[in-house]
Amino acid sequence: MVDPRYIRMFHEVVQTGSYSGAARRLGYSQPAVSQQMRALERTVGTPLFTRAGRTMRLTEAGEVLARHAASVLRDLDAAQNQIAAIRQLRVGNLRICSFPSASATIVPAATVHIARDHPDLRIRLIEAEPPDSMETLRRGECDVALAFTYPGVAEQLDGDLVGVAVLDDPVVAVLPKGHRLAKRRSVELADLADERWIAGCTRCRDHFVQECGAVGFEPDIAFTTDDNLAVQSLVAAGTGIALMPSLVLSFLRHPKVISRRVRRLANRQVSAYALRDHHRIPATALMLETFERVGTAMR
Repeated sequence: MVDPRYIRMFHEVVQTGSYSGAARRLGYSQPAVSQQMRALERTVGTPLFTRAGRTMRLTEAGEVLARHAASVLRDLDAAQNQIAAIRQLRVGNLRICSFPSASATIVPAATVHIARDHPDLRIRLIEAEPPDSMETLRRGECDVALAFTYPGVAEQLDGDLVGVAVLDDPVVAVLPKGHRLAKRRSVELADLADERWIAGCTRCRDHFVQECGAVGFEPDIAFTTDDNLAVQSLVAAGTGIALMPSLVLSFLRHPKVISRRVRRLANRQVSAYALRDHHRIPATALMLETFERVGTAMR
């Protein structure tokens, strides 16, 4: 491998026609230039210059290197400029993996902040529920993952991930408007023990069954779907009732359903994660910080 510094100095020697000319242009001493050119010749394994009296000429190998040196230096300069732009967040690409209700709420709010200060930072969004989103992150298929957990179901970070808390998302009961408990401002989960239920994603369903068991009943789950609109439509049709995170109802609410707070029911915890090594990448660090700031504003 040829040291790029040697290539840059060699190019100046060729352009000025002498070691002394290159030394003046680069701010080196003439012996320093001569020493580096000898080191370059040792690296390539053949002479690059010959002298005829006071005239310095390129050898055949020197002519080959001279033809490539300018383009090599242009490419290196272009690469350095692009890296600087990425480092300074003037350009770049960022891949976010998010679950649907965060994609509709937290992600748009965060992208507004990013676009305002870094308009040329491009964001690509893919969707997956946890734990699939965390596996997507571990495989390197995204840079930042938004995921949720419930108390007692913490993500296994294993030292390879870093995470920041975004917000706590209350879980509420979704009931048809004519429900017998519709006039109450809040309900107990045990009040709903005899209902038929519509369950959501695997992680939400597991938490729901666990909470029901804690108050003494096993829920009668009539339907299971990850589609939040389908859940509400089924509730509106009187097919059953559901538990749903408040984040969903902040942007999607069927006109024939109501929501009621469930006393003593644990919140869903939303966090943003990145690979520990990627946390040093400016765009990734910025995204984590932005999610944290947006979550604080939404609380």
